[in-house]
Amino acid sequence: MLKKHLAGLLAAICITAPALANEHEHGDAAVAQAIIKEIQADDSAYIAAHNAAYFQELAKGQHPRATVVTCSDSRVHTNMLDKTPEGDLFMVRNIGNQLATAKGSVQYGVNHLASSLLIFVGHSSCGAIKAAGGDYAGIEPDIKKELDTISIAKGGANIDGVKTNVNNQVAAALKEFADKVKDGQLLIVGAVYDFADDMKQGAGKLNIINVNGATDAKGIQTALTAKAAGGHKEHAHH
Repeated sequence: MLKKHLAGLLAAICITAPALANEHEHGDAAVAQAIIKEIQADDSAYIAAHNAAYFQELAKGQHPRATVVTCSDSRVHTNMLDKTPEGDLFMVRNIGNQLATAKGSVQYGVNHLASSLLIFVGHSSCGAIKAAGGDYAGIEPDIKKELDTISIAKGGANIDGVKTNVNNQVAAALKEFADKVKDGQLLIVGAVYDFADDMKQGAGKLNIINVNGATDAKGIQTALTAKAAGGHKEHAHH
């Protein structure tokens, strides 16, 4: 629905100024006006689809089963992870799906909201990985600061950098939350949302590539099926 409303505006913009088709150019206020109308309409539809009890339940507090650290990229959203994410996913987003640049938020999800799963979700065609794998010395200082904490080889294939970065985030999280993992309170997973099918497992597939540090198929399967210590009760998913 949003695409239909924007198509005419975007076409007009491209006809009068084709250079603006570049994703790095400025936006347009007319597009923003169309978007906010869409947001308001979609919010009204969302309210109409849920009764008052639904929102009353949300108002009582949150008990998310998973803390999700994913990229800010507009192509990556909760609808590919969970049909009903409300109250279930504690979302943390930044460029490059990093622990270092959002550690407080991740600590809150794991330590204070008691999420049982911490999952880092990278994705194909990642702009942050492309930038970190090249020369970004001339970029804005605050963006440079966030790219500096992505440790990947320069000049490599984007998907290789994506996987390396996800594995690096899992490794850092295993150090940060070592006690919870040891006690069976937390599972730390690394995954790649591959809408470009770079990994040849199917376009749009969420590929699990790391579970508590295991990166081979057998190790991942063992980690996902092993009996956890502690026998902690699952949170209810409404």
